[in-house]
Amino acid sequence: MAISIERFKVLFPELAAEMDLTPVNHLLNRSKYGAVKTESGDGNKFASKREHKYYEELLQLKNAGIVKEIILQPEFEIQEGYIKDGKKIRAIKYIADFRVIYADGTEEIVDVKGFKNKVYELKKKIFHYKYPNLTIKEVK
Repeated sequence: MAISIERFKVLFPELAAEMDLTPVNHLLNRSKYGAVKTESGDGNKFASKREHKYYEELLQLKNAGIVKEIILQPEFEIQEGYIKDGKKIRAIKYIADFRVIYADGTEEIVDVKGFKNKVYELKKKIFHYKYPNLTIKEVK
């Protein structure tokens, strides 16, 4: 059974104080695909360095007046929730990395991808069906 470092510190404070947990902390910041979580200077958190870098590029475009608004982690409901046999089934959502609104009024949905898994591919298809006027820009 695995426990988090925070839980380890609560359960074994004396032992945790004696240990150098820095190498373990570094491992906890990685996703299963190897991405390292980061945080921007303005406090926004990102799932990867690549996503963080793209955000910084968007900020430059915003400062230049090309981009009007940057929305982080926008949610799109791709299937409504429902009740089956008295049991509530939650809605299915697609969460993009960015929704960018340009000064000219055009919108762009952006997903920064290092790896496209099957769930993403399926949600992308349903998204395009449900939101035919929007497209997903994939950044590698």
